[in-house]
Amino acid sequence: MSASRVGRGVPVDVVVLTHNEARNLPGCLASVQGWARAVFVVDSGSTDETVAIARAHGATVVVHPFESHSRQWEWALATLPLGAEWVLALDADQRLTPELRHEIGRALAGRAPADGGPVGYYLCRRQIFRGRWIRHGGYYPKYLLKLFRRGEAWTDPQELVDHHFRVKGSTARLVGDLIEDNRNEEEIAAWIVKHTRYAALQAREELASADRESLGVRQAWRGSPDDRTRWLKARWARLPLYVRPCLYFLYRYVVRLGFLDGKEGFVFHVLQGFWYRLLVDVHLDDLRHARRRSNGGP
Repeated sequence: MSASRVGRGVPVDVVVLTHNEARNLPGCLASVQGWARAVFVVDSGSTDETVAIARAHGATVVVHPFESHSRQWEWALATLPLGAEWVLALDADQRLTPELRHEIGRALAGRAPADGGPVGYYLCRRQIFRGRWIRHGGYYPKYLLKLFRRGEAWTDPQELVDHHFRVKGSTARLVGDLIEDNRNEEEIAAWIVKHTRYAALQAREELASADRESLGVRQAWRGSPDDRTRWLKARWARLPLYVRPCLYFLYRYVVRLGFLDGKEGFVFHVLQGFWYRLLVDVHLDDLRHARRRSNGGP
């Protein structure tokens, strides 16, 4: 397996996960083409033009069966012949702004291996929904750990829906936005189908997370943006089912001014902030009932 060189730019290898991403991938790859040292696309059996688009942009394509995002990333980071000092992990619907490319280049310029500086960088995501930037409701700024030293990051295989990279060393935030704009979900039916599937997985993940919490695994408020997110999720899990989606929607749409995002924002905050989390609660309620019945309860 050899890397396709796309430029002599910053000391970064870009890795992108794909499955039927023909609508999203051109923008993603164009934003790093000629800038990164190499680009790898890990595909899980696309049936559209994803692979052809990746190769046309000079990327190395590797096919690997998909189990979960977390496990796919673990496989990619352990298996790909990454040669650069740094790795930028992208989803196919994400692309770098020129400001972010410049900031990454500036941050990594002259960095030597094990120089004692940050081993990971948080990038600021700009969420686009149905063509509109979702700027309110607590959705911007939202920082994601996407750039890290090779060999320093890992994911939690227990995460069934989203994935979060973790590093042991220090981290920093970079200026400039990472745009996330999923063109596959421009038709609302596609968004609903995807999140219906995710809701069932997230309910299973929450049930397992509650078990770990009961075994003494605790989260800390202080630390990175991801540390705070995990702390908040632990608090969220203690709220009553069916009440928490209502509270969360009111918090996002009223307290955090989500109503300023217009009609697209209304649809987004209702679906993502209320409907999706209500569906998670329904699944979680069913899982808890099934567990009680299996344990001889009512």
